[in-house]
Amino acid sequence: MMEKIRLILDDVMEGNIVVLEKGLAPEEQSKLIEITMREITPDGFAGIEMETYPAKEKPGFLDRLLGKSSPTRLTVIGPADQLKTIKKEKDFITAWVSSR
Repeated sequence: MMEKIRLILDDVMEGNIVVLEKGLAPEEQSKLIEITMREITPDGFAGIEMETYPAKEKPGFLDRLLGKSSPTRLTVIGPADQLKTIKKEKDFITAWVSSR
């Protein structure tokens, strides 16, 4: 898990936008946010902007009964100072990205 988090954070710190097809588990999201908070500097890295989009299929009755959440379909992660707006509409994702 830590290798995945570090890889994502290193890419974002270089100014890249990372798109994960299968998303992140809740524990991975929490760890990414925790590590990001330690990396933020006043004149350097501004943090991350992250948006997760749910899967299209709805969890079945048994899944809801057992407390299983639906898997995420897509996660977009980018530098907070570059990724200004992530907007989701039905099947479209729009992102406004500024250059440094």
